[in-house]
Amino acid sequence: MTHTQLKPVHMITALIVIVLWGMNFVVIKIGLKGIPPLLLAALRFTFVAFPAIFFLNRPKVALKWLIIYAATISFAQFAFLFSAVAVGMPAGLASLVLQAQAFFTVGLAALIFGDKLKTSNVLGIFIASLGLILLGSASINASSAQVSTAGFVLTLCAALSWACGNIVSKKMGSVNMLSLVAWSALLPIIPFFVLSCLMDGVNVVWHSLTHISLTAMLVILYLSGAASLIGYTLWGKLLAALPTHVVAPMSLLVPVVGLSSAWILLDESLNHTQIIGALIVMAGLLFNVFGQKLIDVIRKKQEKSSMPNDQSQG
Repeated sequence: MTHTQLKPVHMITALIVIVLWGMNFVVIKIGLKGIPPLLLAALRFTFVAFPAIFFLNRPKVALKWLIIYAATISFAQFAFLFSAVAVGMPAGLASLVLQAQAFFTVGLAALIFGDKLKTSNVLGIFIASLGLILLGSASINASSAQVSTAGFVLTLCAALSWACGNIVSKKMGSVNMLSLVAWSALLPIIPFFVLSCLMDGVNVVWHSLTHISLTAMLVILYLSGAASLIGYTLWGKLLAALPTHVVAPMSLLVPVVGLSSAWILLDESLNHTQIIGALIVMAGLLFNVFGQKLIDVIRKKQEKSSMPNDQSQG
């Protein structure tokens, strides 16, 4: 049964995931200096699966759900995302557009599970989406980049794939998420290696593997251990414990952390518009989680203030 009360442990867990995934884009940028993107994805999932699967039992879920989870949240999401970047989608903007998964997840959950949205959820997501749009437009203006239609559509496909994975995770219910993440990482390994060989060339792939640097190895360790094993395990636990419309919008803070970490670690400064957009996103998330209490308080005050008038009329 899904609990509806948001506890401090849930907030701390969400914060950990947000930081891990937000930092993910800085780490990826560092890693791509020496490794082609699809090869980096292949190595990421290789070390997510191995050696973890030798110590973890296969998750107790139907094989079809394991395959669908792996195909959506692991392979499809990153295949679409890296393809989008390959056809010209700016990496920073991709991290923002990818957060459309929150809206896809909420919509799919309402359609499939019949989740009911409260006023605070609708308004919170609306406010956060305005901030996300502002962040995206500011990023385009700052980089003077032209976003191709193909890149934008492919990134939305990546977001939809992530959302489908969220729904599958919700459908499976209580499951050992660490085992699920590790075993589902088996599926995309070979396809990513094959795609990298086809797109980058066998010689480039072989050279990257035989001349891998210490920095690249640390990047792979972070992407596989922190961002994947820890991040997706905690994310899945949140989806199992809380309503989808509470959990999914929390990921909208990921690009805020991504932009901030890039500013601190890579000296990529934020302009005033981006800062305002980030604050609007945070405001939307806060309203999504806590806004219903404020709305209920306002309604109670209105009801109390109207009572004397009703009594006097009677």
